[in-house]
Amino acid sequence: MSEGNDQDQGKGRLSLRPAGRREVGRTVDAGSVRQSFSHGRSKVVQVEVRKKRGAGTPGSGSGPSGGRSGGRAGAGRALTAAELATRQRVLEEQRKAAIQREKERREQEKITILSAAEEARRKEEDARREAEESARAKAEAEAREREEKQARAASAPQSKGPAAAPTPEPPGPVVSATPIPGEVTLAPPMERLRPLAERAIMPSKPVTPSRPAPSRANSAAAPAETLRLRSGLADGGEEERRPSRRPGGNVAPGRRPSGGSKKNDSRRSGRIDVQAAIEGDDDKTRSLASVRRQRERERRQAELERLRSDQVRVVRDVVLPETITVQELANRMAARQGEVIKALMKMGVMATVTQSLDADTAELIVQEFGHRVRRVADSDVELGIEGIEDKPEDLRPRPPVVTVMGHVDHGKTSLLDALRTTDVANGEAGGITQHIGAYQVTLASGAKITFIDTPGHEAFTAMRARGASVTDVVVLVVAADDGVMPQTIEAIKHAKAADAPIIVAINKCDKPGANPDRVRQELLSHEIVVESMGGDTQDIEVSALKRTGLDKLEEAILLQAEMLDLKANPDRMAEGAVIESRLDRGRGPVATVLVQKGTLRRGDIVVAGAEWGRVRAMIDDRNRQVQAAGPSMPVEVLGIAGVPGAGEQFVVVDNENRAREISEFRQRVIKERTAAGQTAARGTLDQMLARIQAGAQKEVAVLIKADVQGSAEALQITVQKLEHEEVKIRVLNAGVGQITESDVQLAKASGAVIIAFNVRATAQARELAQREGVDIRYYSIIYQVADDVEQLVRGKIAPKHREKFLGYAEIRQVFDITRVGKVAGCYVTEGVVKRGCGVRLLRDNVVIHEGELSQLKRFKDDVKEVARGYECGLSFAGYNDLREGDVVECFEMELVPA
Repeated sequence: MSEGNDQDQGKGRLSLRPAGRREVGRTVDAGSVRQSFSHGRSKVVQVEVRKKRGAGTPGSGSGPSGGRSGGRAGAGRALTAAELATRQRVLEEQRKAAIQREKERREQEKITILSAAEEARRKEEDARREAEESARAKAEAEAREREEKQARAASAPQSKGPAAAPTPEPPGPVVSATPIPGEVTLAPPMERLRPLAERAIMPSKPVTPSRPAPSRANSAAAPAETLRLRSGLADGGEEERRPSRRPGGNVAPGRRPSGGSKKNDSRRSGRIDVQAAIEGDDDKTRSLASVRRQRERERRQAELERLRSDQVRVVRDVVLPETITVQELANRMAARQGEVIKALMKMGVMATVTQSLDADTAELIVQEFGHRVRRVADSDVELGIEGIEDKPEDLRPRPPVVTVMGHVDHGKTSLLDALRTTDVANGEAGGITQHIGAYQVTLASGAKITFIDTPGHEAFTAMRARGASVTDVVVLVVAADDGVMPQTIEAIKHAKAADAPIIVAINKCDKPGANPDRVRQELLSHEIVVESMGGDTQDIEVSALKRTGLDKLEEAILLQAEMLDLKANPDRMAEGAVIESRLDRGRGPVATVLVQKGTLRRGDIVVAGAEWGRVRAMIDDRNRQVQAAGPSMPVEVLGIAGVPGAGEQFVVVDNENRAREISEFRQRVIKERTAAGQTAARGTLDQMLARIQAGAQKEVAVLIKADVQGSAEALQITVQKLEHEEVKIRVLNAGVGQITESDVQLAKASGAVIIAFNVRATAQARELAQREGVDIRYYSIIYQVADDVEQLVRGKIAPKHREKFLGYAEIRQVFDITRVGKVAGCYVTEGVVKRGCGVRLLRDNVVIHEGELSQLKRFKDDVKEVARGYECGLSFAGYNDLREGDVVECFEMELVPA
C-alpha cells in the first residue's frame, strides 16, 4: 500500500497538468433531442452543455491545494536531471499543444463568424430568458394556489345545494413581459434567433415570429396549453398533436401552431444549431459556404457584365513571335479584327487579315491597345539544350583525343597504321577503316588514346579545321626528306586557332636523304620551337615503315594529356561532334560521332545539326555493336532521319517533340539562308536581264554526289574556287549516296553535269541519263574533278581580241596628189605591211594618230602586202598630216581563245 502511495505521489509530482489550470470546457450536462422531419422521419441529436469560461482568476480554486501538493512533492526528494529534462520536454510539448489548440479555437471562431456583439447579445438573451422563466414559475405557483382556494370555496355551496348556479370560469392568464401581482402572468413567446450569416449577409426580409402571442379573445385556451407544455405533461401534448378520428372515417388534421407553414417552407434554407434544437425551433438557415458561393457567382457575373460593357479593359501578356498574322494578333489580344486593321491603317500599313506582320509593327499595335508585350524568337527552342555546367566533383578522367595532321603524302596514314598495330586489344595487323576517320587504341599500360585522321589535300581544309576543333592534342607529321609544306603551314594555323598543343612527329627518318634538323629550322619561321632548341614543343623522330619511335610518341601524347588534366562527366546526357557522315545503302544515314560529354546510349533521342532521330545501334571502330559510348569514344550511330552535316554538334534531348521542333527550326534557317544567298547572287531582276542581254550571264551547273559528307564539302569548295568573272559555277546539290533518278531529273532541268565521287548510279538512273542526254562523270581523285570543271569553265569564256604586231615602215618622202591627198613614200624596215591593217603614226616615238590604211601600192599597182626591204606608198584614211621621218607601225587584231 505504501508503494502504491509512493507511486501516486510520484505521479502527482510528474503530472503533465499544470497546478493552476482551470477545468474549462468540461461537460456538465448531456441529453438527447429527437427531431421530426417530413414523411415520418426522425433523428436523435446528442446535446452537451459544457462549462463556460468564468471570469475568475486562473487557478483560484485549486491553487492552494496545488501549492500544498507541490510542497509535499518538493519535500520528498529532488528531481533528477533526466526527470527535469523529461519534464521540460513535456512542458514544451504541452505549450505547443496549447498554442495549437488556441489556434484551432480561433479558426473555429472565425469559421462560425461570431463577433463580440453577437456574444453579448446572446448573453443578454440568456439572462432575459432566465428572468422570464423565474417570473413564469412564480406566476404558475400563484395561479395554482388561487385555483385551489377557489375550488375549496366552490365545494361548500355544491355540497349544500346541487341545483345551485354554476360558478363562472376563472379568467385566463395574462401575457406580459413583467409579472403582475395578483394575476397569472405568462411570458411573451420568444422570437427565433437569426444566425449571424442571415442577419449580416442574407437579403433583408421580414421575419415572422414562429409562435405569435395569443390574443385576449383566446386567452382562455392558451394558458392550459402553455402550462401543459412547460410543466412537462408530454401525454397531453401527444394527445393534442395526435389527429382525431372523425365519424365519417376521415382523419382530422391535428392542431398546428401558427407559422408552421413557414417552417415547412424554409426547412431546407438553413442549418440546425443546438439552441434551436433544445427549444424546438429547428428552422434551417443558409450555410455560410452557400452564401459565399452565391456572392462569388454574383461577383463573377458583375465582372463579366462590366467587361462586356467595356467599362474595364483587361491588360494581357501578348506573346509575339518574329512574324505573326493580323488574325492571330487579334486573337491573342482578344480584340476584333476590324479594330486591329483600323489601327494598322492609322499607322499607314494596309494589311488584310491573313497578312503577316513583323514583330516591331505588331509590338506597336499591342502597345496601342494597352497590353503588355513579350517578344519571343524561333530560336528559343534551342535554349537549354547544351545542359548545365558540370560540378567539379562529378568529373572523371577521360582519354585524350589526338588529331594527326600534315601535308599530303607525308606518312600520316602509315603512321596511324603503325600505331594501330600496337593496340593490344586488336593484336593482328590491319589498317584503319577509311571512312570512320576516328578510332580508339588501348596501350599495354591500359591507357586509351582516341585518334582522328584528317586528309592532307588542300581541298579538305574544312575537315582539318573540324579535326582541330574537337581535338585535345595535335600531332603534326612532317616528312624529314620534304620539310614544311603548304598544308603543314595550314595545319599549324588550325592547331593554333583551336588553342591545341602540338607534338611534332618527324617521319621518314629511315630514308637516306632525311634531315630532321632542317625540319626543326623550318618550323622556327612558323613560331614552332621544339624542346631541343629551347622551346616547349615536343618533337619525336619516328619511322612508320620501320615502326621506330612509336613508343616515344605515345609517351609524349600521354604526358601532354596528363598536363592538360582532361576530365568529363559521364553521368549526364551526351554531347559531342559529328566527325563524318554518309548514306549507306543497307543501313541508311550513318554518322561517325565523337562523344565529348556524358554517355551516349541506345534508345537516346539525338539532334545532330538539322537532323534528329533515335539511336538504333552504335558500332565502334572494330565493327562491334556497343550499348553505351562514354567520353572521348568515337562510334558510328544509326537511326538518324537524315545525313547530318560533318562538323555539326549533336546533343541528346528529353523527348521527340523537342527534337522535332529544333530540327524543323534549323532546317527552316538553312532554307532561308540558301534562298537569301541565291537572291543576292542573282541580284535584282533588271540586273539579271541586263546580264543576259549582254551575254554575260554564263554559268556551269554541277551536281555533286560523294561517298561521305566530308568529300562532298571538299568537292563543293574546290569547284567553287574555279569560278571566272564571266562564268559562274552553280552547285545544285552536294550530297552523299548513290545517284538516283531524281538527281538525273534535277540535272536535266538545269543542264547540269553530275559529278560522282566514289559512288555509282543505279540502273534506272543510268537508263534515264542515256535517254535524256545527262552527262554523268565518275571520279576517285579530286585533282581530276578540278581539271574537268576548269575545262568546262574555259569553254564558257568568250574568246579575247589580241593585238598582233606586223612591222615598221619609215616615211622618206611625202607626195601631194590631186583628188587623193597626201601619199607617203615608205621603206619597210621591219616585218611586213598589209593592206587594211591597223596603223599608228609615230613622231619622235610618240603616237600622234591611230587608224587604218586606205591604200597600199608598189609603184602603180595595188598590192596586199609589202615585205621587209621594199618600198611602198601608203595613204591613211581621213588623215593627211604626214611628214618625212615619221614611222608607221602596223598591227592587226586576232581572236584568242580563253
